[in-house]
Amino acid sequence: MKRVHNHIIQALVVDSNQSRLTSGVTELVAFTYKNAISCIFPVFIFAMLAVSRMVDQSFIPRYDFLLIVCVLAQIVLFLTGIESKREVAVIFIFHGLGILLELYKVNVGSWSYPEEAFTKFAGVPLYSGFMYSSVASYICRAWDNFDLKIVHWPHSVLAIAVGAIIYINFFTNAFMADLRWYIIPVLFIVFWRTKVEFNPNGIVRRMPMLLSFVLIGFFIWLAENIATFLGAWKYAYQHEGWKLVDASKLTSWSLLVIVSVIIVGQLKRLRRGIVD
Repeated sequence: MKRVHNHIIQALVVDSNQSRLTSGVTELVAFTYKNAISCIFPVFIFAMLAVSRMVDQSFIPRYDFLLIVCVLAQIVLFLTGIESKREVAVIFIFHGLGILLELYKVNVGSWSYPEEAFTKFAGVPLYSGFMYSSVASYICRAWDNFDLKIVHWPHSVLAIAVGAIIYINFFTNAFMADLRWYIIPVLFIVFWRTKVEFNPNGIVRRMPMLLSFVLIGFFIWLAENIATFLGAWKYAYQHEGWKLVDASKLTSWSLLVIVSVIIVGQLKRLRRGIVD
């Protein structure tokens, strides 16, 4: 698998003799390909959601089936070397953080999982944590595939504090004022100078970190619409029939992406021995 991947990457490297149009198309194809392979775990989850929706599974509850196949997928990704031991550890950290948030949100009525399952605790099926860890999987994969480098990363104290406040606000906004509209201006201050460098196919590009947060959040929101359509979970306004997910979730997903990037980024800095 790695050999095939390497051949594809080499074929998509920009040649200095190519015309501007050809090199641009090649770079776009490389960018799309690297994003696609970075999404391997999220895409697998959506595929299983679709399969479990369309195929009769009277022999096992749907949520239990999803948990089993997600665990098996993680084992396969690890054994094939697509995900390293460190990446699997990061993914399961996100799984735990996601389950904690799910337990709280489901029990305050933000959304629900109406189907029965053996692996369901306090109304939350254990497979749901993989919806969060799939975000971490994408970030870890994209970080390596695009050889990401962060320029002007904020001081660790600031980054960790902002990430913690965002995560805590996901809990507190159920019984007090939602602080996201105060957090967002702070994010602009903290990450204003931060840029992300990425390498689609031999040419290093640079993008404002804030823009990358919004773009990833937008595509996760699109994915959430697919997930709710396939019955992964339901918001209160979707019980009478599927409706488009509220646009306010765009900010929620963008904020979750920020938490994810901060955790992955800080762990990578720690691994490289960067202390500030």
